[in-house]
Amino acid sequence: MQDEIFADAVGGAALTGPVVRLDLVSLSPSEKDEKGQPKAAFRQRIVMPVDGFVRSFALMAQLMQQLEKQGVIKRQAAGEPAVEVAPPKSKNFK
Repeated sequence: MQDEIFADAVGGAALTGPVVRLDLVSLSPSEKDEKGQPKAAFRQRIVMPVDGFVRSFALMAQLMQQLEKQGVIKRQAAGEPAVEVAPPKSKNFK
């Protein structure tokens, strides 16, 4: 049994009856898109009941508030990407 799963992002989401399906993707080391960027490759799917998804969403919203408070992300004006990720703040990155 695998204890930890890495994914670069949620690549898709669907509501199917009483469950939400979230597709996890990782950037392919070998497949590239027409711009030469790594393609997102499906890795695993999370399937949960709608009430579990709602509770998970609330938890992620709290995490977003913490990231914003810490300056890791900042919200953008309307019409722009939703958030901007700040570069890492570390003694190793100057």
